[in-house]
Amino acid sequence: MDLLCLQECDASDLPDVVGGLQLATATKENRLGLALYYRRSRFDMVRADAFSLKKSLHDRVLTPAHERLIGVKLLDLETDHTLVAGSFHAAPLTASNSLRRHQINAAHIELLGMGKSIATLMVGDFNYPFFTRNLTARMNESGYDLSLSDKRTYTRGMFFRGHFDFATSRGLDIQKVETLPRGASDHLPILVLADYRNGNDDDGEGDGKGHDAAPKSVG
Repeated sequence: MDLLCLQECDASDLPDVVGGLQLATATKENRLGLALYYRRSRFDMVRADAFSLKKSLHDRVLTPAHERLIGVKLLDLETDHTLVAGSFHAAPLTASNSLRRHQINAAHIELLGMGKSIATLMVGDFNYPFFTRNLTARMNESGYDLSLSDKRTYTRGMFFRGHFDFATSRGLDIQKVETLPRGASDHLPILVLADYRNGNDDDGEGDGKGHDAAPKSVG
């Protein structure tokens, strides 16, 4: 594993290094506790940012979530590619799908601002278990691929079952998204295996050729 994307973690109690992965950044004073780790032997970190997205009624009335996205720009030391990785957490099911689509699109715009024409991977809890076919079509229209895992990522409860956690990407070939065994979270983690797409433009950084690189992420 080269990248680790976390949601709903205790950001105030995260180690700087875990399993050989370096903490890139984490949200501050945010109940969602987003964080992203990267393998230093594989990547150099160029920059890291946290972003606020449009709030839902749940955020305004109950406990607010200030930052729903963190993004990290990385230089791949094995391939000279530049990669932007994001850890994302959408509004809960009390919000509308249209609001979550707005948040997803806004998150993509923020990550695009970290570097145009750079391979991008965003992993997280999208809270979008229904009508994913429609969401996939909308993502394709905006230049992103949406990749669901091989099994459901939330199975507790009678009604709210399905693929809550998945990945969106651009400039990458997603080889596999695997749902891993349940841990302490009520969501099952996912493992994303990806290669850089042939002909991907690295925004002037790297050689722009396709390489057999495999940035990996767990959300």
